[in-house]
Amino acid sequence: MTGAEIEILYRDDDLVAVHKPAGLLVHRNAHASREPFLLQTLRDLLGTRLYPVHRLDRPTSGLMIMALSPGAAATLARQFAAQEVRKAYVAVVRGFTDEKGVIDSPLKSESGAEAPARTEFTRLGLVEIPHPLWPHPTARYSLVRVEPRTGRTHQIRRHFAHIRHPLIGDVLRGDGRQNRFFREHFGIRRLLLASVELRFRHPANGKEMLLQCPPDEEMRTLFAKLGWA
Repeated sequence: MTGAEIEILYRDDDLVAVHKPAGLLVHRNAHASREPFLLQTLRDLLGTRLYPVHRLDRPTSGLMIMALSPGAAATLARQFAAQEVRKAYVAVVRGFTDEKGVIDSPLKSESGAEAPARTEFTRLGLVEIPHPLWPHPTARYSLVRVEPRTGRTHQIRRHFAHIRHPLIGDVLRGDGRQNRFFREHFGIRRLLLASVELRFRHPANGKEMLLQCPPDEEMRTLFAKLGWA
């Protein structure tokens, strides 16, 4: 991974927004100490120190912001912690979802304590593929816009698995038959979840910011094949 492969979506004196590729770690960790990671790649590209203020899971792609100063980082981090930042994702899930829905189900933290968790979604598209996937005679999928109102670990994946519409490509909570179908028929070997929108207050002047990022080319190509223009 090189800096040339990281798309800069927005930059000013206080923050930078980028399109994080799927499969790229945000921070170095003990389990993948030699792999490239977003923070260092961006530091090398921009020639300046960066301060993360939120996270995206390794398999998730899309819009992510980082601060360019400790002060901006503290201001943005407070907005994320207070759940004042509006986040939106798109995802492909198994089955036909409702047109709109709210998943209001507590999730356990790593310590085992339950915390409130709320996820809202809107269905954007449906597709039915004439390919039997046991125990169903066809394969059905939904494209959804997802807006988590809380920020629990793996919240979107856990909530959609909870309502029996797991995300395609989720190896922990997903459907192995569906994931294999996407690998064999579409060459998709990743989680189909992308961060596409962030709405927050600018750390310097408090002005409302709306940053958007379309899904990457691989996802857009898949959407076209499924008839989701």
